[in-house]
Amino acid sequence: MNTEASSPSATRPNLAAVAALAGVSASTASLAFSGAGPVSETTRAKVLAAAKSLNYAGPDPRAQSLRRGRSGIIGVVIEDRLRDAFRDPINIAMLDGIADELGTAGLALLLLTETGEAGADISLAPMDAVILVGCSTQLDRSVTVFRQRGIPVVAIEAERMPDVFPIDLDNRDASARGARHLSSLGHTNVAIVSLPLEESHARGPITREREAASSSYTATQRSLGVRDVFPAARGVVSAGSFIEEGLIAGRALLERGDKPTAIIAQSDLLAVGVIRAAEELGIGVPAQLSVLGFDGVHVEGLAPYELTTLVQPAVEKGSAAGRAVIELLEGGHPEPVAFESELRVGNTTGPAS
Repeated sequence: MNTEASSPSATRPNLAAVAALAGVSASTASLAFSGAGPVSETTRAKVLAAAKSLNYAGPDPRAQSLRRGRSGIIGVVIEDRLRDAFRDPINIAMLDGIADELGTAGLALLLLTETGEAGADISLAPMDAVILVGCSTQLDRSVTVFRQRGIPVVAIEAERMPDVFPIDLDNRDASARGARHLSSLGHTNVAIVSLPLEESHARGPITREREAASSSYTATQRSLGVRDVFPAARGVVSAGSFIEEGLIAGRALLERGDKPTAIIAQSDLLAVGVIRAAEELGIGVPAQLSVLGFDGVHVEGLAPYELTTLVQPAVEKGSAAGRAVIELLEGGHPEPVAFESELRVGNTTGPAS
């Protein structure tokens, strides 16, 4: 058996071999691959030709990371299980914005969940920075570890935390704006379909006790906005931002004797489910029930309805988070960013009957 031929060093060419074949130093060969530094096009072509003849694909990115002292990886922590997170178009839009910015900087994404699906401590993951997407204050311990490791932290729609760069959305003000729209139409009996309030994603009635103990910053802020206009608004908590959850919540609210004349759903998908529940029960929208959503996403099969909703700039939020990460890694001090949602009036809201 020829042990030399079967050894890794014999079958895997390295940069030194490429440099030797091209007749240049190893440092020049490295610069030729990186595209940086004072290397002529003639020399670069010679190095690349030598690499091709040796079937050499380029320097090991792991070694480059070690030399830089960075992994080139940015962690993105999402509060939902990934299989659920990717069912929500808002999460996909935000991730698109993040990926577009970080990709141009040569950075990769590592998706993690607050739920700890993989059983790993997210604070120990190999990354240069972390973006929290709508995560709860239960991540305080992990955030503390991130800071101790000197890892920049950016939070999208999260409660303010020390040394964490915020990307805010006007959840409370926007929800109040939508509630005032319903008030102007004469509605007083208004109900809420809330996003999950706890990590358990338990369904059930909204109570002041559940709201006070909530670990979901976004859901709490949106409920507070409604209560700024309708202090006595009742409602139910869903198990997630899905049409089927809106259907379940809509049935719970509309099968009662004291049916609301308007329902404010904390996402467009939940709002569509509420509309489906109204259709099942023979309740006309908006003649007998007005429905308001939040997000501004496109939902297939919604015609003839055009949802009245609060349109949020999801892609822009992700882009802002990506830009903040890049600036923080470069030692900069970006300014906090706050986005506003826009009320878009469709044909799912009308005068109170």
